[in-house]
Amino acid sequence: MQIEKTELDGVIIITPKRFGDARGFFVETYNKATLGAEGVRLEFVQDNHSLSREVGTLRGLHFQSAPFGQDKLVRCSRGRILDVAVDLRRSSATFRRHVGVELSAENGRQLLVPVGFAHGFCTLEPDTEVQYKVTNYYAPAHDHGLAFDDPEIAIPWPVDRSNAMLSAKDRALPRLKDLAAGFE
Repeated sequence: MQIEKTELDGVIIITPKRFGDARGFFVETYNKATLGAEGVRLEFVQDNHSLSREVGTLRGLHFQSAPFGQDKLVRCSRGRILDVAVDLRRSSATFRRHVGVELSAENGRQLLVPVGFAHGFCTLEPDTEVQYKVTNYYAPAHDHGLAFDDPEIAIPWPVDRSNAMLSAKDRALPRLKDLAAGFE
């Protein structure tokens, strides 16, 4: 596995090694021991899988507050996405900053999004499937989000609000300045 650090402390890009031949390929998408040797020591407890039919489907920006914060290991198993992590740790030197990475079935890259970050993605191809592991169970009372188009964060999404395919829940998410939950 290849590990790349990003400009946000704790957010890393993981590219597993693929073994290919005329039949296709084999890839080990997660190995606790290999990642542990790189300093990533997480216990994943749940796997999630989403299908987004339309290009421009935007999911996020989501996070869970303490004590149910979730580290996420995200990959795209079909299609392509722009995957984004936003630093919500108020005491961090990179508070309010974001990183965006293209994940696709073709490039095999994964993004590790630690507790303390909001996470979201936008589909770049139809019928895109995203899978991610999390380190804590879904807790509805601790489920929060942030408006994807908050000008204070200024993420260069490949779609504007009027064309984004958003859930009713995501369309109503607050801006950072109005966010009650966060991380110290």
